[in-house]
This record gives sequence, C-alpha cells and structure tokens, in this order.
Amino acid sequence: MKKLFLGLIIAGALTACHQTTTTTTTTAGTANAANSPVIKFDKEIFDFGKINQGDKVSYEFKFTNTGKSPLIIKNAVASCGCTIPEWRPKTPILPGNKGVIFVTFNSAGKSGLQDKLITVTANTNPAQSMVHLIGEVLTKK
Repeated sequence: MKKLFLGLIIAGALTACHQTTTTTTTTAGTANAANSPVIKFDKEIFDFGKINQGDKVSYEFKFTNTGKSPLIIKNAVASCGCTIPEWRPKTPILPGNKGVIFVTFNSAGKSGLQDKLITVTANTNPAQSMVHLIGEVLTKK
C-alpha cells in the first residue's frame, strides 16, 4: 500500500513539473512572437481585370516589415506554373523597410476567371503569408 501511495505522489510531482515547463515554454514562445518580423502588404489582392488569352500581366506586391526584427524571405511560390513570383531584396529587410514580391502571370492556355495564389514563406509568425492575383482571361475568337 505504501508503494502505491508513493508511486502516486511521484507521478503527481512529475505531472506538475511538466505543466510548469510547458507554461514557461509557451510564455517564451509568445515573447519571441512579439519580437518577430511582420510582413504587411500594401495590397493583398490585385485584380488585373479582363485580358486576352496569351497576354502576360505583371504586378508588384509591395510590403513593409512592421515587426521588431529583420525580415528574411525564404521562398515565394505560386499555385500554378503560369505564375512566377520573385522577391526583392534578397537580403534581410530591417524593421520599417520595404520590399516587393514581383509576380508575372502568363495567360497562355488559360480561360475564364483566374485566382493565382502566391505563398510567401518568411521568418514571420505565422511563417506563411498569401497574396492573390485575380482576373478574367478571355478566349480568342
């Protein structure tokens, strides 16, 4: 009986220690999030309107690092191979500084309403931000 009682006390102590560690980790994670970089786009959706099939459309999604530490963009990918994103600058962007995600959409072989999603991965919290390039591609007659 004493062994069972002692086992319950030890299990309870281990559980209590684990809860304290988890709380400390969560608090530290929140502090890091407060100091992390923040990517703030001037415009998250660009509507290019109506274009003819085969036309190319380019747009610059301008952004500012409104966070408290340097912003490092790791990648920018589009939902389709017809859309190519490129970011500038490639170097860390200090708080308050600006950059762009330059996007080119090639409408060859496309028709109808289009919504191209560009996912930007950076050292932000959350790690991914998204912008959209939308419009309509008219088929040639």
